[in-house]
Amino acid sequence: MEKKKVLLSVDNLHVNFRVRGRTLSAIRGISLDFYEDESIAIVGESGSGKSVFTKTFAGMLDANGYISEGSIIFNDEELADTTVALDGNARKLIANTWEKLNKFSQLEHGAENYRAMRNLETEKKARESLSEEETRNITEKMDDLTFRRTELYNQKLTIDPKKEKARYKEAAAEIDRMDAEIKALKKEQETAIAAHKAAAKNDAEYNKHYEEKMSELKAEYAKQIVQPISEETKQRNGVIAKEIYLSVGRYPLSKRVHFIRKLLAGFKKAMSFGEDLNSDAVRNAVFDEVVFRVKYLDETAEKLHGTCVVNLAKVKYSKDWTKIRGGKIATVFQDPMTSLNPIITIGKQITSVILKHQNCSELEARERALTLMKKVGIPNAEARFDDYPFQYSGGMRQRIVIAIALSCQPKILICDEPTTALDVTIQAQILKLIKDLQKEFHYTIVFITHDLGVVANVADRVAVLYGGQVVELGTCEEVFYDPRHPYTWALLSSLPQLAQRNTTLYSITGTPPSLYNKIVGDAFAPRNPYCLEIDTLKEPPMFQVSETHFAKTWLLDPRAPKVEKPEIIQNIHEKLVEAFNI
Repeated sequence: MEKKKVLLSVDNLHVNFRVRGRTLSAIRGISLDFYEDESIAIVGESGSGKSVFTKTFAGMLDANGYISEGSIIFNDEELADTTVALDGNARKLIANTWEKLNKFSQLEHGAENYRAMRNLETEKKARESLSEEETRNITEKMDDLTFRRTELYNQKLTIDPKKEKARYKEAAAEIDRMDAEIKALKKEQETAIAAHKAAAKNDAEYNKHYEEKMSELKAEYAKQIVQPISEETKQRNGVIAKEIYLSVGRYPLSKRVHFIRKLLAGFKKAMSFGEDLNSDAVRNAVFDEVVFRVKYLDETAEKLHGTCVVNLAKVKYSKDWTKIRGGKIATVFQDPMTSLNPIITIGKQITSVILKHQNCSELEARERALTLMKKVGIPNAEARFDDYPFQYSGGMRQRIVIAIALSCQPKILICDEPTTALDVTIQAQILKLIKDLQKEFHYTIVFITHDLGVVANVADRVAVLYGGQVVELGTCEEVFYDPRHPYTWALLSSLPQLAQRNTTLYSITGTPPSLYNKIVGDAFAPRNPYCLEIDTLKEPPMFQVSETHFAKTWLLDPRAPKVEKPEIIQNIHEKLVEAFNI
């Protein structure tokens, strides 16, 4: 495969949702690179995590969703390149920051003792509280009860107490019983904690040992943290001070000061624990909790210059998304009527996006909008500029949505099933339009779809998702003609185009797994006719089939029995060529 620049790098991404007192794990450790100018399709059943995965790229997760782990590094030179003015106020802030960092650096001398003191405190707290197993057992019981109580309460709201009096009373009684059980569990937890605290307090021997050890560590620590720091450490801190100002320089003064305080607190903690701040990974971790880290490169008398590490998984400030969403990463949704505002003219909707993200006048924005309308195939664009969405057909509305998405020439175009609401003829036109415009605008297409026919005509690579994980990844030819994961076999076998006359259309038995529960082994195991015993016990690793082809299945382990793919998808090349006109 030709080596291309990695535009977006996703590493070990986990996305959770808080739903009725429980946690739903929608994305479970996805790692995937997206390259410049490529087309990659994300396929899988409904609920596999396709849309949630791509929503993280543009900060569009619902309010109850959050990224719990992982990184999404966006490699864009224009966005990364950062300069800030070095005026008097900036120099003063940098000097104050540098001075505080030098003071905090004295704590590094006592890092070993500091860690020992924290460990000693943690051990004492553990003796005064429940064990991890006890806490987990009670928490799981309470979460389960709370979830079932919420479900029953919602069900009770649908019952008419006049017509179904007995059923209504039964639901109310069951809710009361659950409330009493939850209250009893809380009381049990409080009683157990109180017993642990009392036992720890009465353990005179341990408490004496704790006080002696803690006093000894504190005395040694007090001597260590007054030692002077080296010139090398001062120089390192000077660079960190400049990186802090580079990282916060784009914000208003009040935000700037607030973020500097938070970063100083983060560096103080890292220094206290003796973390290696010369390491990029450690330094990035401190910055990621507050703002993007801007690496210091050079400076002049008037400005500082650096390059930004853009981790989309760690964006904390909503205004940062305005530089990314639309300008760098744009989305085309499946229903153009809900994507467009019905009471604003088509032209106004395009120009408003251009004016927001580009430095131009209203006249220039109108000219650019008209040019885009012509590029996406709107006939007589000048006359249709002031029309409303209801005056356009479904296919034309989708063309306008594409024009809006491309108005700021994004690097990544996410197409979330953009042809689902359109008829077959218009689907083909829209797909051709997206591919043709890619040659001109050089964007990366991330195509979310259920339709494998669309995949065959659009994608360079295919990522198959199941249960919030990538289970197979490869070029379009590899996934269609040499699939290795049983789930991919099942998806291909379900193609209506492969069905023979007088035969039953293949369907995947069962349902996708509940992502409320922890999944043990292979998520597809309960529905997999080729399931091995190990599939139910241990999650498979990602096996490499070729330089570009990977599959997450134990069938690729050298020790696994040899299993042939289903007969219906053997030698399918001719069928696919005929069916999809590839």
